[in-house]
Amino acid sequence: MRYTPEYLSQQKKLHQKGNYGVIAGKMYGTIVSTIIDKMEIDHLLDYGCGKNLSLTKGLKTKREFKYQAYDPMVGEYSDEPVPAQMVCCIDVIEHIEPDYLEDVLDHLEELTEEVLFISVHTGPAGKVLDDGRNAHLIQQPLIWWLPKIAERFEVQSVQVQNKKQFYVIAFNKNLDDSN
Repeated sequence: MRYTPEYLSQQKKLHQKGNYGVIAGKMYGTIVSTIIDKMEIDHLLDYGCGKNLSLTKGLKTKREFKYQAYDPMVGEYSDEPVPAQMVCCIDVIEHIEPDYLEDVLDHLEELTEEVLFISVHTGPAGKVLDDGRNAHLIQQPLIWWLPKIAERFEVQSVQVQNKKQFYVIAFNKNLDDSN
């Protein structure tokens, strides 16, 4: 299980407000575009895309590729995704209910055929759930997150954006080096 029905309800309410998840994806568009071009990515999964699909607004690649949007909290994007060469999980993982974090990380591992781009904000969000909790349910430093990611992926790069934000570029551990 990756989330509770109660949490799904809370998240749907936040998404309906229209100003939730509208910046972070766009912010990483250039970096993601570079990876798409250099690795010749044909299929990108935007895991936790939100309602706004902000990643698509920041992409600068001329390469043709299949874009797959997935967000279980947004009705039109809630269909179970299929594996993709590249998975982007931008400003999502810190929103996961702590009891389901391992399941979500396992899901990311199952879906990532080659490369994972994941960004994490380690401090409080500017938004609050209806029950009063901060929207960032997991507020932990890089040192806490990195072993969880490295357990499932071959970490290639870690970039700290500021004291409260970082991103990781990692490969599927089962990737055949002969390709």
